[in-house]
Amino acid sequence: MAAPVPYDEFSMFRENCEEAGIPWQGEPRVERRSFEVGPGRRLSALVWGDAPPELVFLHGGGQNAHTWDTVILRLGRPAIAFDLPGHGHSDWREDRDYGPWRNAEAVAHALDDLESNPMASIGMSLGGLTNIRLAASRPDLVPEAVVVDVTPGVLQRAIEMTLEERGTTALVGGPKIYDSFEEMYEKTLELSPLRTPAAVRRGVLHNARPLEDGRWRWRYDIGGAPEGEEAGRVPEQRAFTDLWPEVARLKMPVLLVRGGLSTFVLDEHVAELRRMKPDVRVEVVDGAGHAVQSDQPNRLSELIEDFVYHGRAHREGP
Repeated sequence: MAAPVPYDEFSMFRENCEEAGIPWQGEPRVERRSFEVGPGRRLSALVWGDAPPELVFLHGGGQNAHTWDTVILRLGRPAIAFDLPGHGHSDWREDRDYGPWRNAEAVAHALDDLESNPMASIGMSLGGLTNIRLAASRPDLVPEAVVVDVTPGVLQRAIEMTLEERGTTALVGGPKIYDSFEEMYEKTLELSPLRTPAAVRRGVLHNARPLEDGRWRWRYDIGGAPEGEEAGRVPEQRAFTDLWPEVARLKMPVLLVRGGLSTFVLDEHVAELRRMKPDVRVEVVDGAGHAVQSDQPNRLSELIEDFVYHGRAHREGP
């Protein structure tokens, strides 16, 4: 059996800062908290800072709250980053429904328990779709919405994409269990051409766990049937395109951030978004693929800072 791979989820923030050129200010104040969001179901989150969270972060499918570490460290704002249901340290659902509707319900429950009044919610990919649903159903929790590299048209687009275009999202449809950590890491590195080996290693450590027999398993419960079960176990879920009418309901400011190297969002999707939400702001981040927060965290942080804080000051006036 291979030697154990050491892991402490709070031990790598300095590495994040050094990689992104963020001045090290000492260990940040961050703790893991858990919220009851239904009978026997708990939602886990990383809570950053001493003050009530100003920013809410929702990760993409097959990711976890740590995908936002560098962005949050750069912003230096009180924040909460959730592990969505079926991901990270959050509980899995018996019905395996991890769509935006159930996700938004869970996040709303947690934010209500937290009694927080966030300034904005930021979501990427599945988290971005969850953010749209959350903003439409609970606008009091989403005064401003940032959606990263996704629209309700993403599913049909993903079906048409090549393995290279899908990048690490292709892992979700692949094996759930690997013979070793190194095998899991090498496969992820192969699909992550825009990230350093150290960043990929951190990401895999945060997103996987060792089994008793020495093998490693992804922490998430999406992308096919659980190990050893028939594929038919995956439930039918609502089409993401059902979220288009919900976009039209959004009254708050909305920012769409596209990865310049990503093809998950097409120009026709942006046109539909503008038709539904004419005042949407759209920004393209050069040098970023689908996971903008991983590929260009500093630029995404700048956009969030400008949209949420400078933009609010401008909109509210003196």
